[in-house]
Amino acid sequence: MVSNYKRHLTAACALLAAIAISCSPPHVRQRSTRIPEIARGRVLQTAERYIGVPYRNGGSTPCGFDCSGYVQYVYRKNGLSLPRTASAQFACGTDISRRQLRPGDPVFFFINSGTKVSHVGIYAGEGRFLHAPGIGKNVSAADLDNPYWKRRYAGAVTYFR
Repeated sequence: MVSNYKRHLTAACALLAAIAISCSPPHVRQRSTRIPEIARGRVLQTAERYIGVPYRNGGSTPCGFDCSGYVQYVYRKNGLSLPRTASAQFACGTDISRRQLRPGDPVFFFINSGTKVSHVGIYAGEGRFLHAPGIGKNVSAADLDNPYWKRRYAGAVTYFR
């Protein structure tokens, strides 16, 4: 039993180390944090499948999601392991402009402090994004041009190659 526990602990540590390395600052980013361009449609389909799931602080399963748990779960279902927090997910991708956004790309916002990325969603096309908005709400779509989101928009990244 102890041996099995150590084996799982070692594997978990190795996975965390790999994620930390692959999500290094932009000047040392690894290309292994990418998935094929063809996966865009699957990422968006996966994200849409969970519309209506309730928000749950710290949630990262279909029983309940917070914003970064939702994005992490959707991408993991499509073959890419992402960090857990919105700010780490932002740092892990390749920066793109709003005009370069394509369905499946993560979009990020300054919500809490105004200086640190603290919210993330998945761009769905036509100016809309899917996200887990907050306590008492469900995964849903929102408009990037809504004054609330427009004022808090921090940027976008892509994980596609």
